[in-house]
Parts: sequence; C-alpha cells; structure tokens
Amino acid sequence: MKTACLILAAGDGKRMHSSLPKVLHPVCDQPMIAYPVSIALQRGFSPVVVVISKQGRLVQDYLTRRFGDRLRFAVQDPPRGTGHAVMVAKQVLGSLKGKLAIIYGDVPLLAAKDLSALVRAGRNSTVAFLTCRLDDPSGYGRVVRDDQGRVAAIIEHRDASPSQRRIDEINAGIYLVDSRFVFKALAAVKNTNAQGEYYLTDLIAEARRLRKSVRAVERKAAQALLGVNTHAQLAAAEKQMNRRLAGQLMARGVSLIDPEHTYLGNDVKVGKDSVIFPGCFFSGRVRIGSACRIGPGVVIKDAKIDKAVEIKAYSVLESCQIGPGAIVGPFARLRPGAKLAADARV
Repeated sequence: MKTACLILAAGDGKRMHSSLPKVLHPVCDQPMIAYPVSIALQRGFSPVVVVISKQGRLVQDYLTRRFGDRLRFAVQDPPRGTGHAVMVAKQVLGSLKGKLAIIYGDVPLLAAKDLSALVRAGRNSTVAFLTCRLDDPSGYGRVVRDDQGRVAAIIEHRDASPSQRRIDEINAGIYLVDSRFVFKALAAVKNTNAQGEYYLTDLIAEARRLRKSVRAVERKAAQALLGVNTHAQLAAAEKQMNRRLAGQLMARGVSLIDPEHTYLGNDVKVGKDSVIFPGCFFSGRVRIGSACRIGPGVVIKDAKIDKAVEIKAYSVLESCQIGPGAIVGPFARLRPGAKLAADARV
C-alpha cells in the first residue's frame, strides 16, 4: 500500500518581510519548496498534495512547471493552523487507507535518510514524528514526555509553561500518521490556544488519549530538520546546502581549493580531475567536463564546458558552449549564444 504525502506550503512567511511567497525563496539557485517535493516524489509517495494559500498561485505555477502533473493542490482559505491545513487536503487525497507523510515546504535541508528513519518508525505506530535537540529551543514546540520517557504531548512555545520551556527536545514538524486516525483525530481538535489555531501537534495528545502508539524519532542533525522563517535562517540554509553540494562534487573526484568560498547551484555537474579555485559562482544548468581548471572569481551561468578547458580568473560566461582544450580569459566575457571550438583562445 502506497504512502501519501502532504506538503504544507500555505504559510504567509511574515518574518521574511517579502512580497515573494516564503517557499519560493531560493536555496542554492532553487526555490526551497523544490527540495521536499523532490524527496517526496523520489521516495515514491503517492499522491503528493501541496497545500497552498489563497495567494499561492505563484507557488502552484512554479511547481507545475517543474514537476508537471505529478502533484495535486489544495487551497487553505483562510489559514487556521497546521491541523486545518491537513483537513482541507482531505478531499484531494480521496479515500486514503494507508500512511500519510506530512512535511513542511520550508525544509530544504531535509535529507532522504531522515525521511527513511521516519518511515521505519511509522510502520508499527499510529503517529511517528521527528524531533531534535536545540541549545536554544525558543519558538519551537516542546516534546513533553511522561515519567517513563514516552511522548505525552507537544506543547507550542506560546502555550508552554516555564518548566516546559526548559525542555530542549523540539518537534521538527515532520510526521508519518495512520490516515484512518488522522482525520478523525483532527475533527476532535480544538483551537483553544494562544493563536486560536488548530494545531497538528494536538494529534499527539489525542493519540495518547485513545491509547494509540506514538513514536518520536530523535535526529542529530538539527539544522536539516528546521524550517526557514527569516532571511538569517535562509542564509544559514544556503550555506549548509552549498557545503552539501561541495561535498558531493569532491566525493566524485573534483578538487575545490576552498569549498566555503565556492558557490554551487543545484544543477551543477563537474567532471573528475577538474580544479575549481575560490570565489567562483555557478548558477543555472552548468556542465563542466573532466580535467578543467576554473577560476578564481569566475562566474558561470547555464554553460556547457568540454574537457580540459581552462577558464582564467574573473571571466564571466553565460549561456555559451566551450569546446575541449579551449582557454578563456582572464577577464573575458562570453555572452549568450557564444560557441568556442576546440583549442580556441579568448
């Protein structure tokens, strides 16, 4: 039986102070919502439903262009909390009988291994969810456990008592639930809380009340599970994702002289034995062959570069093709449509 997936992307992102929907802000050259959607599709979840707001047309348009008809959409209007967001997707999901994964659209760093751990834990549980521990858990829902260490409830920060706010284990907001349970339970959830919203987190207390099994899965890489709500968090996610992409290139035989100062978009491929110097900036669809030397300070966007090419310092290449053995720069500018033959010099 297939597992369905809900991706919650109806938040207005007030703390971003931007007219662009929060989940469309880019992380390494790709809107952050593309990352959880890609993982859900790669995992084989079906159907995958994205919950958007009334103003979410830009989000739907982008996802449709990117993923075609592989997604369904539900509109949350007006927004009344995460529990309400799940309820509005009920009709789109149809007569679901298996498991339902619930992921936020603002978690670009979510890794496949974290989702796999959740799926394993959820096989024999009515509700499973991911947690992590933070030195400063302010603003996050706290995982409250009983004397035997079992999960008793999740208490949102605004509703937490002083003693509960001292708990450092927080809810990451990523769930795997039994679909037969979740919609019945949410129908019983009340909005008697500080924000007047229907919290998805109240599922935990409802499951305990009904003596259903609840499993919290603690993960060590806290940053990979946390949502992006501010530009500072966006910058931190960008840095972490860039580090991840750099590691993947180096594992395939690419030399990065200074990975921390090399910007890599999400659609950049480089052949083995190539060397990239500090200060390079790659974006769009970039294909670089083997045994190339790039940089320092080179900017490349949407370009195809064949093997054994040298791009010297501070050159700018956009939407162009470079033949094998060519040498470009320093300080060269190749504009869209430019094509260099093998062994050419610019």
